[in-house]
Amino acid sequence: MRANRRADTKPELALRRALHRLGYRYRKDYRLDLGDGRRVRPDIAFTGRKVAVFVDGCFWHACPDHGSKPRANQWYWGPKLARNVERDQVNDAALALAGWTVIRLWEHVPLEMALAAVVAALAPRNAGGHLPEAGP
Repeated sequence: MRANRRADTKPELALRRALHRLGYRYRKDYRLDLGDGRRVRPDIAFTGRKVAVFVDGCFWHACPDHGSKPRANQWYWGPKLARNVERDQVNDAALALAGWTVIRLWEHVPLEMALAAVVAALAPRNAGGHLPEAGP
């Protein structure tokens, strides 16, 4: 499993390049200390707007559509992947409590859709204080 990257995956790099081309500036793999002792590292962080973007791999984050469960060592991988999903949920809640908007994207989401979701989250809030509707 050594060849698996924690950061700079192909989908993440493609999204970062597209955001940079549009003029957005961000922090990559930026450590956020949330004050309760919890540390979270979004793949892409827009610190000024408090938007955290995670590009989740289908295997490591148990994608319901594309995630596969290894046949070997199921005693290890089943609980490990379940803990990853649980950790993501806890981190999302902690970030939201700290005032961050969390965007989670699967690695298989087309770049255009991923880019649209991030740009929508970064758009100025409308008069009602809600984020604009993002496409499917």
